[in-house]
Parts: sequence; C-alpha cells; structure tokens
Amino acid sequence: MKELPASQAYRLLEPGPIVMVSTHDDGKSNVMTMGFHMMIQHDPALIGCVIGPWDYSYRALRKTGECVIAIPGLDLAETVVDVGNCSGDQVDKFERFGLKTRPASDVAAPLLSDCLANIECRVFDERLSEPYNLFILEAKRIWLDESRKERRTLHHRGDGTFVVDNGTLDLKARMVKWRHLP
Repeated sequence: MKELPASQAYRLLEPGPIVMVSTHDDGKSNVMTMGFHMMIQHDPALIGCVIGPWDYSYRALRKTGECVIAIPGLDLAETVVDVGNCSGDQVDKFERFGLKTRPASDVAAPLLSDCLANIECRVFDERLSEPYNLFILEAKRIWLDESRKERRTLHHRGDGTFVVDNGTLDLKARMVKWRHLP
C-alpha cells in the first residue's frame, strides 16, 4: 500500500456532488462552488457546509443567514470550475458565466435555473463557523427540474479531477432498516 499525507483524506471521502451556493446581500447576489458539505440528519433536513472567510459568500451567509445550494449537472462542469476560480468581490459571476436565475420562495438568494436541483436553506446553527468554518443549514424548500436531460453530477476528487455519476444501483429491497425513509 502507498501512504498518503493525512491532509489528503478529503480526496478519498468527498461525499457528495459539487454544488453551487448562491447568496444575496446588500442588493447583490453571488455564487460560489463548494465541495465540502455533508448531510447531518433527515428531519429536519440539516446540511453541514464549509464556507470560510476566504470566500466572498461567507460574509453574506453570516449576515443574512440564508443561501441556496444548487446541484449542477455534468453539462455545467466547466462553468462550475470557472465559478470557483474567481471571486464575487471582483466579478459578477452570473453575468460573466451566463448563469440564469429565478427568485426563491423563502430566501433572498436566487435559484440557479440551469441546475438539476436547488435547496433553499437557512442557517440552523453557526456555533462551529468560527473555529471550523462549518455552517449547519436547514433545508426549507427543494426545487427539482425534472425536465433536465443531463442528470449526471460531478464529484470532486480534490486534485482537479472529478468522478461523474453514470447510472444507479437499486438496493432498496435490501435496505430493510431504513425503509421508513421516503
């Protein structure tokens, strides 16, 4: 076996798809790319995400306590990377990358129309935001675009490469302990 530095654990454990997070503050919307997130519990649906002070969106999230987590498909892969390579304090990312938006129902941050799904969130707990930049968000509304043809998602491997979803394995019948979940 080859030993890797412990600091590269995220390359092996990155759990979910790359997402885009939109915020809105002081009349301006912003969007960032995020890979460090995790589900914490089902009901209420709590999502942990790392957004640090190095991210322009951090200030807006701290101030407003709300955001939208959008899940892009493979067709947005290059845009997702490009959005992550610039800062909202220097550029209007929606304009630069042609991102289409629509208003959310419960938060001021916009939904990203070109994404597979959008989750409107409010900060549930920010006690870990100071030491770890970890925000616990509560999902308030979920919007799914069932008309999208491209449904594959991207999973970042931490080194500029991505794993792409390509099909599903249905083992629902074996998941007897969790059948009560929708």
